[in-house]
Amino acid sequence: MMKLQYSDILGYDLLMVVCSSPDPGVLVRILAGCTTGAMAVSFAQPTDVVKVRFQAQVNLDGVARRYNGTMQAYRHIFQNEGLRGLWKGTLPNITRNALVNCTELVTYDLIKEAILKRNLLSDNLPCHFVSAFGAGFVTTVIASPVDVVKTRYMNSPPGQYKSAINCAWTMMTKEGPTAFYKGFVPSFLRLGSWNVVMFVTFEQIKRAMMVAKGRTEAPN
Repeated sequence: MMKLQYSDILGYDLLMVVCSSPDPGVLVRILAGCTTGAMAVSFAQPTDVVKVRFQAQVNLDGVARRYNGTMQAYRHIFQNEGLRGLWKGTLPNITRNALVNCTELVTYDLIKEAILKRNLLSDNLPCHFVSAFGAGFVTTVIASPVDVVKTRYMNSPPGQYKSAINCAWTMMTKEGPTAFYKGFVPSFLRLGSWNVVMFVTFEQIKRAMMVAKGRTEAPN
């Protein structure tokens, strides 16, 4: 599962500054979050394909492993499936990562702003913790279906599914809606904890940089 990175937050902040005022609306936030998420996947898709397939073969008992190393996996996929194999599942992955980035960033901002506006907490560690944890929960609810489809489709043998949409439809008709939320609890715990670490550290680093900048610009 691809997660929000510091570069995504920086790109999100930069796009909001370029596209709007210092207090952008929800639509601008959503567009900024989706853009950074889609751009990241466009370059990193082959790495994610290899990672997903490595993880899947660990759980196979009594079956010979297809891949013995990272470079061998890239060569095997390219030789047997071509470039399309390395970018298999790009559309659902872009959709998923755009959703994750957008939901995490926008939800974090909105929760934080609501807390500060109602004077529930001051702009410090507890506020950042609650906002990040809330963003992690909302993101898991929204992104889990796409993530499950993406993982299953990327790991499927050639010909099993015609497309990611066909994969999702097969899951729905054969396993029901609950299939899209398999592994929800561990996904939430991982994404929630990751969000807490990411946003809390980012806020502290940003605050430290602002203090340092203020000291540098202060007259002697």
